[in-house]
Amino acid sequence: MTRRYTPTRRRFLKAAVAVGGTAGLSACLDMTDEPVPEGVDDPSTLPARQHAWRESMATDEHGNPVLPRHHTFLYVDLDESGEPSDETRQRVEDALSLLDRAYERSSAGLLYSVGYTPAYFERYGTTPESVDLPAPRRLSDFEDPDFHTQDALLHLASDRADVVLEAEEALFGDGETANGIEAVAFPGTVEDRRTGFIGEGMPAERADEVDGIPEDADVPEAAKLFMGFNAGFRGNQATEAYVTIDDGPFAGGTTKHVVTLQQRLDRWYGDNDHDSMVKKLFSTRKVGDIEGVGANVGDDSGVVPEDFENLIEEANDHGAIGHAQKMAAANRDEEGNIRTVRRHVESTDSGVASLHFPSLQQEISTFEEIREAMNAADVVSETPAIRQRVNNGILRYIFVKDRGNFLVPSREQRALPRPDGSV
Repeated sequence: MTRRYTPTRRRFLKAAVAVGGTAGLSACLDMTDEPVPEGVDDPSTLPARQHAWRESMATDEHGNPVLPRHHTFLYVDLDESGEPSDETRQRVEDALSLLDRAYERSSAGLLYSVGYTPAYFERYGTTPESVDLPAPRRLSDFEDPDFHTQDALLHLASDRADVVLEAEEALFGDGETANGIEAVAFPGTVEDRRTGFIGEGMPAERADEVDGIPEDADVPEAAKLFMGFNAGFRGNQATEAYVTIDDGPFAGGTTKHVVTLQQRLDRWYGDNDHDSMVKKLFSTRKVGDIEGVGANVGDDSGVVPEDFENLIEEANDHGAIGHAQKMAAANRDEEGNIRTVRRHVESTDSGVASLHFPSLQQEISTFEEIREAMNAADVVSETPAIRQRVNNGILRYIFVKDRGNFLVPSREQRALPRPDGSV
């Protein structure tokens, strides 16, 4: 069944998620009367990969995966110091199993994953075996981010605002039940909480609520993101199997990098007409090919080897270089396969236009290589018109606020994994 969101309803639900807690949940429940699909009696029957969401999400008319509309990112520290006890590990499993039993694994119910930081594994005095999981670091000369060093990240997502709020309250608040099932508290404290959203009409509706977007900006009603274009095309995403760790004690898991970007969309809408936006966001060769928010491209943005094989020549000819164009080569392996899955969502946390950008890949170094390509240092050194943040994709319009690296283990290992992967 398709839920129709009026502008007033969408605004209200977004505000409820941002507020959180019992107040947000109570307000949200007052507007919601449809039952939430229930989960499973036996959580072991669910997919082995926590990060395998795609089969549980809807798709659009082109087969592109449609992310759930509402997201919360809960950065959690365990209440217990040192190596977690078996009792604490069981409490984590019980809490996560509650979510599995309470909510169907779908956008209509709840999709979620839990990942662990390098700082968590420092409790054992080592790193997870055979996993590329370094501490987060600066990935350009012009950023100065904070780093997430909490123990874990719990990412909750649903088309239902009341579901993400109720799940959070059941784990970390005063909630007594989750979809009618008795709540089980997670043995930790939420040290940082972020919220996100994505969906047609949602950015346009929120454009006048936040700093960083001019009052006269024409954010298209059809756009899913503040910059006025769609993203997440199936042809530009890796398969979930590709980003899954193949071997070692954490086979079946993946790594996750999450960066929060503050957006300066007054500049974006002030500097650029539609063609300039296409040139800087997609590619110098895509001008004239992408209509409106990009719905006409189908399931692929259309960036091809010709777009990125001669970047310096393209930059000299056009006086700019595209965001997707710069990174396309680094985000493909020798066989041409895309290397990452991106699940970015907008945010109005603290009244500022922002973007939470989770990326999944087998190794964190893969993300770092692609991010290095985004800097386009070779083009900057050879092309006078291209500077570190000027005419260089979208770098002029985004500012890194924080970064974090996480191991998202398999479902079997999700409850406080040991560095050797044993359970």
